[in-house]
Amino acid sequence: MDFLVKFAEVFTGVFQAGGKNLTGLITGILPTLLVLLTTINALIKLIGEERVNNFAKKLTRFRLLRYTLLPIMSLFFLTNPMCYTMGRFVEEKEKPAFIDACFSFAHPILGIFPHANPGELFVWAGISAGITTLGQSAMPLAVRYFIVGIIVIFIRGNVTELITTLMMKRKGAAK
Repeated sequence: MDFLVKFAEVFTGVFQAGGKNLTGLITGILPTLLVLLTTINALIKLIGEERVNNFAKKLTRFRLLRYTLLPIMSLFFLTNPMCYTMGRFVEEKEKPAFIDACFSFAHPILGIFPHANPGELFVWAGISAGITTLGQSAMPLAVRYFIVGIIVIFIRGNVTELITTLMMKRKGAAK
């Protein structure tokens, strides 16, 4: 009988913990995410989608911007998974590298801009848990994570573009 009581307590405890977590999200990060998403959508509407698209086309001309600023802006303004649609502005041989840069930056952006990839917020929560448990601000870590993410996406974008070009040449698809 004690086994059934313990099982029922543990079973119910799982849902109580989930409820506490949900309450924390509703009173914590969700309002921030809603305000950020609303602000970003309003900003795009104010600037104009065509202007945003034209700006993105100009960015793709430069390798440094193509694999740093464009993925950052894509994730910031369009969020995950819509950010990948900005790949339409890059050349065919650059598309895998752009997507790789976006994939690779989907977590480093979370510490500062959680609206960019809210479905993966648990990753940032896990990374920052140790610091917040100590009662310290996680923002210095978030900034470092963001900066390292920019360096990583630039490297990955270039390496992926090189590999794609080599593979396309091997298949006779690239000039």
